[in-house]
Amino acid sequence: MSTQHLQSLRVHGGPDQHGMPLHDFSTNSNACGPCPLAQTAVSQADAAQYPDASYTALRQQLAAFHGVDVQRVLLAASASEFIFRISALVAFSADEGSHSVWLPPHSYGDYAQAAHAHRLTVVTQVADAQLRWSCDPSSPLGAAHAGLANLTDGAAAITVLDRAYEPLRLAAGLDVSDAQLQTFWQLWTPNKALGLTGVRAAYAIAPVNAQGQALALEQLCPSWPVGAHGVAMLQAWVSPEVQAWLAGSLTTLREWKVRQVALCESLGWTCLPSHANFFCARPALPQGLALPQVLAGLRARGIKLRDTTSFGLPGHVRLSVQPPAAQDALHNAWQHITGKSA
Repeated sequence: MSTQHLQSLRVHGGPDQHGMPLHDFSTNSNACGPCPLAQTAVSQADAAQYPDASYTALRQQLAAFHGVDVQRVLLAASASEFIFRISALVAFSADEGSHSVWLPPHSYGDYAQAAHAHRLTVVTQVADAQLRWSCDPSSPLGAAHAGLANLTDGAAAITVLDRAYEPLRLAAGLDVSDAQLQTFWQLWTPNKALGLTGVRAAYAIAPVNAQGQALALEQLCPSWPVGAHGVAMLQAWVSPEVQAWLAGSLTTLREWKVRQVALCESLGWTCLPSHANFFCARPALPQGLALPQVLAGLRARGIKLRDTTSFGLPGHVRLSVQPPAAQDALHNAWQHITGKSA
């Protein structure tokens, strides 16, 4: 993998060399956030003390929240950290000549980067892979993962369902039975739903009867993967009050999304279907203007969109749903840059 290709996989939204965007459409964080109760919990965390190295209370709380045995709950420093760790597990444990991974057609760049780092071969047939990735709602599209229920059929492979955007689902539902769901590794990152992406903490739920894999992943994990602030966020995440706040925020996001899609379509953009608090669109570019040029112009005006080239979707952008004022700023800036009258 070339340095240029690696850099393209490591393109992310949020702050960049220009600082924090005034109107940030480039990350999928909940625009209604930060959640006040969760933010207070984080701010009051005791950073002078180590967390419990076994995370006993936290793991019990997460297990109760999901209705699973506590032994199935693993902590992670972040979703990206877990992506690299479980890729390492496959690399270390696979038989000679069978180190392979399957990726969705459009997916988070760290899946591919972790595969490269651990010398896993990316294959095009699911049946050939020892590690299989899925995400629903998917990123960047925010859509359902087609054929999700079939990913673990007759497989001894490790199959991970990235559920980063499940708490921000605005429509539809996960198209698998509960029994099928228990065959996946489920990866959860609540910081997006809580509007606290600066707090790095995640957790995974192991499949039923995957004790050996869970133990191996724990052995690959450094001590204290989650700091005091991450512990506080995850403990707040499972509280009824925070879940009630999240449910209320989804109502607001649905209203904002309808407005934002309509605004983008008024600019001639083609918006792709999405079930989440974000969607992809193909902007209508005037002749002579390239997408990177226009995105740079928007960034200079304090507006950042996410180029989806690193997801395998060139010519498109991903936009998180933002408040009406930010939407109007995007509309006006686009009109100015493209030379169209408002």
